Amino acid sequence: MTTAVAHNFLSKEIRVRKDLDIRAGDTVRVHVKIVEKGKTRTQIFEGLVLARKHGNENGGTFTVRKITNGVGVERVFPLFSPMLDKIEIVRRSRTRRAKIYFIRNKVAREIRRTMRNFVNFAATTDELVIPAEEMMDETPEEAQSVENNEENTNETPETSEEKKAPEAETPEVETKTEEAPTKE
Repeated sequence: MTTAVAHNFLSKEIRVRKDLDIRAGDTVRVHVKIVEKGKTRTQIFEGLVLARKHGNENGGTFTVRKITNGVGVERVFPLFSPMLDKIEIVRRSRTRRAKIYFIRNKVAREIRRTMRNFVNFAATTDELVIPAEEMMDETPEEAQSVENNEENTNETPETSEEKKAPEAETPEVETKTEEAPTKE
């Protein structure tokens, strides 16, 4: 009697999965039963369906790809596996192909492009990085001397720039050129 109930349940589940109509381009959420140390838990694998193979036969499979921590992960699920608790279609996308394996290369190309831009950005920010010596706190004596100098100076910004200008100039260095002795 229990086998008849299980058989009816199994046939009902098969009918539901046949009618599910998973296609390439769909975003699906697959609830997978995982057995660890005698306990069963459900893990959700959500991603893009790349391919569907062997139709609605007993050996029918579908490939799902997701990006986890910047790494592409693909899993091939048997359509009628008892280890699949539930399959949900989250979103449907219109594709012109039955197998969209080109997505692997497309995503890799986009990641390379963004990393290239990121590296260029990092190279231009080197000028903005403050050296560790400048970030260190001043000693209390230096802080007091800076405060005293600020209190004692009542100069306008123009006069302070005039004082800085001579310091910025570099003294001219005389260079002597010697002629090579000629042989006569």
